[in-house]
Amino acid sequence: MAGLIARGLVALLVLASGFITSAVLAEGRKVNIDDNYVAIGGYDPVAYFVLGKPTMGEPKFEVVWNEARWFFASAEHRDIFRQDPERYSPRFGGFCAMGLALGYLATVDPEVWTIIDGKLYLNHSEKGRALLHEDIPGALERAERSWQKLGEQ
Repeated sequence: MAGLIARGLVALLVLASGFITSAVLAEGRKVNIDDNYVAIGGYDPVAYFVLGKPTMGEPKFEVVWNEARWFFASAEHRDIFRQDPERYSPRFGGFCAMGLALGYLATVDPEVWTIIDGKLYLNHSEKGRALLHEDIPGALERAERSWQKLGEQ
């Protein structure tokens, strides 16, 4: 019981600095974007798959998709994304997977990521990623339920 309580407190601390208000949902955003509508902090979503690491994109290699601006490190990555954006875009619109598993929308650190079953998941922090990896199937199931509920609002 004490371990469960401690894990819950850690989860709250992990997310405490990364909450996003419900105003984001009220604006109809389905992607974690900044004030300039740039997705995932300007990182190249294809690079996680092709290069195996987070890589900053450049505005000159931009695609507008799902009401967001996506940047890429190269024209090749941009073109790969254009062919199948669902495959390369992060799950849950680039919001923190563990935050959603706990019922919250949270910002992410694009340097904290994992690919599971061919999908890119981003997290707010290393602690959030560690919590996700403690129970991947359970956490992703809870995150999926939260994501669906948010879409119904």
